[in-house]
Order: sequence, then C-alpha cells, then structure tokens
Amino acid sequence: MNSLFDMPAPADAEERRRKPPVVVYPNGTLQPADMDLLHAARQGMAKVDEVIVPPREGGSFRVPKGHFFRIVSVEGSQVGDLNLWNAKDLSERFFSGKTRALHATHVGIGDRLWSILPYLRPMATITHDTLGWYGWDADGAGVHDVIGTRCDPYTNRLLKGDDYHQCCHSNLSRALAKEMNIPVQEAEFHVHDVLNVFMCTGFTQDTHQYFMKASPVRPGDFIEFFAEIDLLGALSACPGGDCGSEHSSDTVPCYPLRVEIWRPSPERLAGYVFPERNAYPRTHGL
Repeated sequence: MNSLFDMPAPADAEERRRKPPVVVYPNGTLQPADMDLLHAARQGMAKVDEVIVPPREGGSFRVPKGHFFRIVSVEGSQVGDLNLWNAKDLSERFFSGKTRALHATHVGIGDRLWSILPYLRPMATITHDTLGWYGWDADGAGVHDVIGTRCDPYTNRLLKGDDYHQCCHSNLSRALAKEMNIPVQEAEFHVHDVLNVFMCTGFTQDTHQYFMKASPVRPGDFIEFFAEIDLLGALSACPGGDCGSEHSSDTVPCYPLRVEIWRPSPERLAGYVFPERNAYPRTHGL
C-alpha cells in the first residue's frame, strides 16, 4: 500500500474485475437519419449566409430546419466550442451527456446531437467531416468530443487564482446575450456543455484524466451538420487555439472560424421525416 487511503485487494479481486462490460444504452433501436437522402440533398445546395467568429471571441448564427451548416477552419489550426438551442425555445438545448451516452465520447458522420430532457430529440445530424480519417490515435485520443465542458472563468479562478474573460463560457454567454438582446448574466444560465469541434482529446492511461493535444485541423477542414429543427447556435473560437499546450490563454496562436449556412433544394428533402419532441407521456407521472 502506498498511502493510508489504499485498500488491500480482496481475495476475489480478479474475479470481480473480469465481469464483462455491458453497453448502457444499446443504440441499435435508434431510428437513424436517412443518410442516403441527406447525402443526395447535399448535392447542388447553395450557401446563403456565413458568420466569422474572431479569435478568442464568440459569435451566433441561425439555421432554419432542413438547412445544413458547416464550421470551417479558415486560417490556422483552431478548435471551437459549440452550443445549440431550439431557435424558438431556449429551454430546449443540446445535451452533450446523453449524446455521449447514445453515441460515443467523440462524434462523427451519422451521429446526432440530442436535446435535453424532456425533449430528447435530434437537433442536428453530422453529415460530413473532413477529419473523419483521424479515428483513434496511440494516445487514445479522437476528434470532436462531447466529454469536456468548456473553459470557464470560474474554474480558471479556482485553479490559477486569476481572472480571464475570454473563456469559451464567457464568449458563448456574450454571443447569446447579443443575439437575444438580454443581459449577459441572464444569457449565462442558458449556456451549456458543448461539442468541442476539432478538439483532439482523450483520457490518460495512467491517471485517467481528461487530456487535450494539438488538433489535426487545417485550413479548409470542416464539419457539417443538418438542422433537424430550427436552430440558434453560438460558437467560441477557443482561446487555446489548437489546444496543444494550454487554454484560457492570450499567448497561444488563435485563428478565426467560419460558420456557413447552406440551403438544399426543397425537392431533395421530399419524404424526410423531421423529429418531434420525445413521446414519453409526462401526464402519466415521472
């Protein structure tokens, strides 16, 4: 034993450890997106809007249901923190924890971004990813994680003892406040755990701590989503740049990100079934 807190292993320790893993949420019964139809709908679509998110800042955008949107690397290796809301109801927002449980720690083509309870429906479906080749590296890291929360000034103060105002939490709060014309203190309560776009992360094999490493994203890379409902989005160009050394920093190189909104021809979506809110009958009690 190495410390007062180490406990001796029982005689049947190895037997206990050999119990087989069981997937908590087997997703074989999930209704998948019609990826063939969505792939066909991507052909011939037209870009109708774009938003540039400056380095170490946040920006907002809106995507009508049935449109596609892309987050694009434009100048250098840069990660982004993404929040999504129902454009008509901020109480329905992205649920990173359930997305992680239904899919995986990192998401890719065909995976869906789910909304919180009691709505629990797909908000967006990933339709293209130029970093799909990355897979899992020797450190156990992948790209586009739904593990981390977002860098924030409160944790920064807790760990470093100073105040930093360009954290992704702060950037997302300011972007939402500006978009909705509400006080930033009110907007902050709507900001939630994120999809870490382009971020390369995993858990260390020894201490099992969340780690980040330099993102493989390069100018021209993008991840693309299909809006399953009318969306309001906010994106922070993380002050960690490619997150290869630190975040919440004014010293690492940072670059802008571009959000593009694309409109497909309506006839190409003929027959597509858009998701309704979860059908669980709440009137029967919780």
